[in-house]
Amino acid sequence: MDSVDDLLRRLEQLNTIGAALSKERDIERLLESILIAAKTITNADGGTLYRVTNDRKALRFEILRTDSLKIAMGGSSGNPINFPNLPLFDADDKPNVSLVAAYTALNHLTVNITDAYIEPNFDFSGTRQFDERTGYRSQSFLSVPMKDHEGDVIGVLQLINAQNRTNGAVVSFSSADQSLAESLASQAAIAITNRNLMTQLEELFESFISLINLAIDEKSHYTGGHCQRVPALTMMLADAANAAHDGPLATFSMDDRDRYELKIAGLLHDCGKVTTPVHVVDKATKLQTLFDRIGLIDTRFEVLKRDHEIETLRAQLALRDVKDPDAEAELWSDCRDHNHALDSDRDFLRFTNTGGEAMKEADMQRVRDIGQKRTWRNVEGVETNFLSADEIENLTIRAGTLTAAERETINHHIVATIRMLEQLPWPKHLKKVPEFAGGHHERMDGKGYPKGLTRDQMSVQARVMGISDIFEALTARDRPYKIGMKLSQAMGIMHKFSTGGHIDPDLFDIFLREGIYRRYAEQFLDPWQIDEVNPQEWVAR
Repeated sequence: MDSVDDLLRRLEQLNTIGAALSKERDIERLLESILIAAKTITNADGGTLYRVTNDRKALRFEILRTDSLKIAMGGSSGNPINFPNLPLFDADDKPNVSLVAAYTALNHLTVNITDAYIEPNFDFSGTRQFDERTGYRSQSFLSVPMKDHEGDVIGVLQLINAQNRTNGAVVSFSSADQSLAESLASQAAIAITNRNLMTQLEELFESFISLINLAIDEKSHYTGGHCQRVPALTMMLADAANAAHDGPLATFSMDDRDRYELKIAGLLHDCGKVTTPVHVVDKATKLQTLFDRIGLIDTRFEVLKRDHEIETLRAQLALRDVKDPDAEAELWSDCRDHNHALDSDRDFLRFTNTGGEAMKEADMQRVRDIGQKRTWRNVEGVETNFLSADEIENLTIRAGTLTAAERETINHHIVATIRMLEQLPWPKHLKKVPEFAGGHHERMDGKGYPKGLTRDQMSVQARVMGISDIFEALTARDRPYKIGMKLSQAMGIMHKFSTGGHIDPDLFDIFLREGIYRRYAEQFLDPWQIDEVNPQEWVAR
């Protein structure tokens, strides 16, 4: 019989185990902890933890341990359990009460067996076969149902061969063993249910995030992949920083909750783009709004050519009476020269419309000259400047395809992101999501947006996201206004950013030293983009 001191010790142990179970987030480690705890407080040699399958027709082996045989399967052991599920019903859909674990699950009852070999009510033929193969002697059994808060059985905790704590002899499971095991099973069921509920809530939440990203993707197929690639790169770099044991980031660390928080921030970092007009997000050329207005300018050139040809024909007809072939030839020569000049200006504007890294001042002036010195007769018959002020503004964009107003519209997405995220009632372990997600356009020198934060005012996670967002944008091959850069070109720009106060130099050092850029490239870039990166070239510049 258990002493009072022993019972108190085991009760204290049970309380400690219950507290530990409530903190465990990984379901496999949780199940393993439950079985090991049950074996410990009952001093059982072996045990199995089963879970009811989703269709509630069978019990699935999850964790199996037998200490004396050194058998460890499932959980952290690395050894899979290949045993078939235990059916809860037979072929005729009748309850399978011959198996003790199935009986426990079906009837919500604990079964305590002194000796399986002489037990008449259950089928232990499989147990005998196991014993014959291994030389083991399965004797005492304790099978306990694990019931959730609604009273449904979600699993069975089965213990084998209780051992005398003094001499190690196999004994029956005592009433105290049974009570403690039932108490543990109850706590374990609650812990499993809570973990499952948390998992379901997390999956639901992530599904809503995917829904937002899908909306952005459907709105702009050019940037849809961005919402997936940036989080992936963010986690690569953050994990590398977490693994650093020396240098400026040696003290930076993340646990599973921190990683999940950063993952969510990465997935939501551009959610504000749902508010950005699609014609701005997708602006592939300088004159694009809901359509590319270069077509209108093409039409104007054709109108100019047509009008000049008409004038030439009229002049030619006027010469018919005098029959001056030289004068007619001169007219048509002037017409051809005029139209050639128009074609040249048209080709120039079409080229200018595509945008680029840097437009020359001479080219910008040529656009203004074409727009203001040439005239055309519009549909109302009024002679007017060839290009409107808005068209001149767009065609003289120095870099890229966005005007200052449009760039401000694009930049507003981060303000919208922060506002949207700050409206959500984040749980404690996700409180920093708005800060992480909202900081990826800040700069180390305080010249970023929207808040103008400096490096010291930003978390490491936000700085990680800043690097990831920029590198993805440089190498992305699905943008409407450019092709993706090669690795060497992108890394050269990143190096300039790291020395120029744009991105965190310590994180960039890890990005380079640990080969994060190449791992990302092998997963997301086209083969032609992956070339050699030589940091020594940067030193020489």
